Amino acid sequence: MTRTPVPRRVAITGAAGFLGWHLRCALRMREGWVAIPIDRATFSEPDRLRAAVADADAVVHLAGINRAPEAEVAAGNPALARTLVEALQGSGSRAHLLYANSVHSRDPNLPAASLSVYGRSKREAAGILGEWAARQGSPFTDIRFPHLFGEGGRPHYNSAIATFCHQLAEGEPPRITVDGEVELFHAQRACDLIVAAIEEGRSGPRSPDGERMRISEALARLQAMQADYATGTLPRFHTDLDLELFNTLRASRFPRHYPVALDWRSDARGRLFEAVKTHHGGQCFASWTEPGAVRGNHFHRRKIERFLVASGEALIRVRRLHDTGVHEFRVSGERPVFVDMPTLHTHDIRNVGTAPLFTLFWSHEIFDSAAPDTWSEPV
Repeated sequence: MTRTPVPRRVAITGAAGFLGWHLRCALRMREGWVAIPIDRATFSEPDRLRAAVADADAVVHLAGINRAPEAEVAAGNPALARTLVEALQGSGSRAHLLYANSVHSRDPNLPAASLSVYGRSKREAAGILGEWAARQGSPFTDIRFPHLFGEGGRPHYNSAIATFCHQLAEGEPPRITVDGEVELFHAQRACDLIVAAIEEGRSGPRSPDGERMRISEALARLQAMQADYATGTLPRFHTDLDLELFNTLRASRFPRHYPVALDWRSDARGRLFEAVKTHHGGQCFASWTEPGAVRGNHFHRRKIERFLVASGEALIRVRRLHDTGVHEFRVSGERPVFVDMPTLHTHDIRNVGTAPLFTLFWSHEIFDSAAPDTWSEPV
């Protein structure tokens, strides 16, 4: 018998940050689960913080300080943990507490003196949170994440991958200062791990393994993908990591580099354009949409989906999850262009003409009704 997950109320500190946004997206895909966002300002208002955690089944502590002077980093992460513990204690909470720790504090056998300032501060914060959970008899999951990357990362802040993707998208030359090793782990994988720990009530440390490579290798993969995509060709995805890297690259290109114009090729017989060129494969399908009708109002977690109007007039709308701004693209079959839908963005297409709208759709994978990777969400 398949176990039906029990819905949860999940309070998330650092909800506006990179991993916080990804976690809210992941919870949006789970029926009945409710995210309770907690921003940094709430930490300075004890009553609001207590109220935010009071009814939560789980509290995921993602808020932290990493890009600041060493003294601020050293004091800041333990201070945030103490403030959260005071709120939990004051509300009488017995919630499952989960902490997004770091690879920099991963080995518990290493003496604190051998860690970076950031690693020591994260380890100290984990100790504060764990002590509260032990006193309350609450589950505590200390997740020591490797190098996280994914859609929505801030360049020059969240990760080298975010920086490289931004530079490639904007035509800037990427530079490597130190060619160290990274252990890459996509943010949605991190969210799956968090959700699984909540569902299972799992306590104790977790140290998920990412994929190790040199920074130069990661950049080379992105550059090869960018080179293919710049010529209108979708790259081949040998591994799930390849797809995750490409989706991160595409997100950095949106919306500035869309729609992408296609060239007509004409002769005495008529004219044609190349709709999709790919080293990967996938599935193409077509639709006719009546005037005024709308298709879509959904998003995808990993799927690449292309919209290409071959005949008629359409309005394509795209909105990043948990944002209010909507990007609109007016497109026509007379001037063929395509828009590749970024992951974790809801989208739709409306026939705004007077004749039926003929649209080609392409996905990098063949549709699987058992795992469609399609989630309803109005634009």
